[in-house]
Amino acid sequence: MVLHSAARHGVAEEDALHAWAFAIDAYHVSEGMVMDIGPDRAGNLLEIGVVDWHEELAIVHAMGARAKFLR
Repeated sequence: MVLHSAARHGVAEEDALHAWAFAIDAYHVSEGMVMDIGPDRAGNLLEIGVVDWHEELAIVHAMGARAKFLR
């Protein structure tokens, strides 16, 4: 599931889902949120924020991966 807030940075839902499905790394950034790093359909790395949303995992954040997640 991709929530409306994930589109804030202009990432297509299909790209967010692709990045999540093929994540290469993950960071626990806050209580209940994991930031997954994965490629969009063109191979560009995205950061994908995932939370437990009413007992289902949901993407709430999607944007180009920032340097702090590309260590």
